[in-house]
Amino acid sequence: MKKPPDGWARICPAVFYDDASKAIDWLCQAFGFEVQLKVEGEGGRIEHSELRFGEGLIMVASTGGKAKQPVPMPCKSPRALGGANTQRLCVYVEDVDAHFARAKAAGATITSPPTDTDFGAREYHVLDCEGHPWTFGTYRPPSVAG
Repeated sequence: MKKPPDGWARICPAVFYDDASKAIDWLCQAFGFEVQLKVEGEGGRIEHSELRFGEGLIMVASTGGKAKQPVPMPCKSPRALGGANTQRLCVYVEDVDAHFARAKAAGATITSPPTDTDFGAREYHVLDCEGHPWTFGTYRPPSVAG
């Protein structure tokens, strides 16, 4: 398998928000993401953005998809679906407790405080400004059975 282009992670999830511009600012403040690219469309709508977290990359855009596409993407925020969601973004952080404090101070909805797990992780669970679930934690590689 070839290495992805420089600046790209192997997997780059896309997350959709009703107010993507506000969400981008919030994700940077609360979780520590950095804007790498932001493409605005009509009325300030975010058509595409790339947010970096260390070596990781997520794409953030406004819900609904572009009207110019043959079949617009039916993307919605969990807020528009009564909190329903089909994914959870998991992010490795070096200091779970410091990251937790930052997210909490920014008003993130904490669904589980930092906890040590049976599988060697320390993690916490949180909802972002529009209800997307996230897990931030430290993880050990699984032990190799001998």
